[in-house]
Formats: sequence, C-alpha cells, structure tokens
Amino acid sequence: MDAPPFLSGQFLLAMPGIGDPRFEKAVIAMCVHDENGALGIGLGRVVPRIGFHDLLRQLGIEVGVAPDAPIHLGGPVEPQRGFLIHSCDWGGQESVDVAGRWKLSATLDILKAIAEGRGPTRWVAALGYAGWGAGQLEEEMTRHGWFATPGDEDLLYRCDVAERWSAGFRSAGIDPRLLATESGTA
Repeated sequence: MDAPPFLSGQFLLAMPGIGDPRFEKAVIAMCVHDENGALGIGLGRVVPRIGFHDLLRQLGIEVGVAPDAPIHLGGPVEPQRGFLIHSCDWGGQESVDVAGRWKLSATLDILKAIAEGRGPTRWVAALGYAGWGAGQLEEEMTRHGWFATPGDEDLLYRCDVAERWSAGFRSAGIDPRLLATESGTA
C-alpha cells in the first residue's frame, strides 16, 4: 500500500468516534510530516484561564502591544512547551517554513517581537503538540479517524475555535452533521 502524501501545511480533522478523548473534534495544523514522523499543533481547544498576556508575564516579557489572545491546547506532548504558528511575513531564530503556507516558531524571539509590535501580522499560540513516529500517522490514517484537508487562512487565523472543526469539514465540502460515529460492515 502506498503511503499518503506528506501532510505538511494541511489540517487533520478527527472523525467522530476516534476513540481517544484527547482528540475528539481535534483540528491539527500539520507542521512537519516526512519519513521520520509528524508534528502538528492542535487548534481545536483553548487552555482555560490562561491568555497570551499571562504567558508573556510568566516568561518575564513585558506585554507591550500584544493582544491577549487565547492559548490553544496544542497537544498532549510537552504541554509546557509553547509554539506559534504564524504568517510568513516574519521569520526568526529557528522558524520552520511549513509548505510555504505558514511558519512554526518556538523561541522567545517571536514572543518579544509580538510584544514590541514587530512580529508577524497573523499568529496563533499553543502549548504542547501532537506527534507521531515514523510511519505512525500513515498507519492511523488507514484504520481510523483522521481526515486531511488543505484548510485555508481563515480556518487558521480567523475562525472561532468552537467552530474550527465544523468549518474544516465544510471547507472540504462535507457537512459534519452527516458524519457517523460508528462504522459497520456490509
């Protein structure tokens, strides 16, 4: 069986009944997917009671002009580690280009730049990530619960988090209300 094409720069949407409560209605922006594995940032939920200002203050960074945006629950791996997905108009230390669609950064320089008003024009912040070993995501996609869609900038930057999962399916022409939570055999 051929492996699916690499998914960097696309979105993974969890199908109903995926079987893992951590990924129910998950929306994952895929940032790295190659022969060595995959890394994505969850954008389907926010961390309760913590905003971007809180994060900056915890790191000793003056809030400056930064908006107090929500922090997304990026995934179950390293939930104390911060990540920013952002527009390609800013690049700093160790920023990773994601298929020319966005960049991924995880260093203090981007937080300082946003606070000082010289950061990227569009961004979302998250704690943690979703990760897969070599071949693991490909295997999961053959047996259960993930749907890949290109998504768009509206889904990434402008969509309300409570609507992102449904909007992701609608962007692919699928009515999420019609998705079954169980499969059968004929």
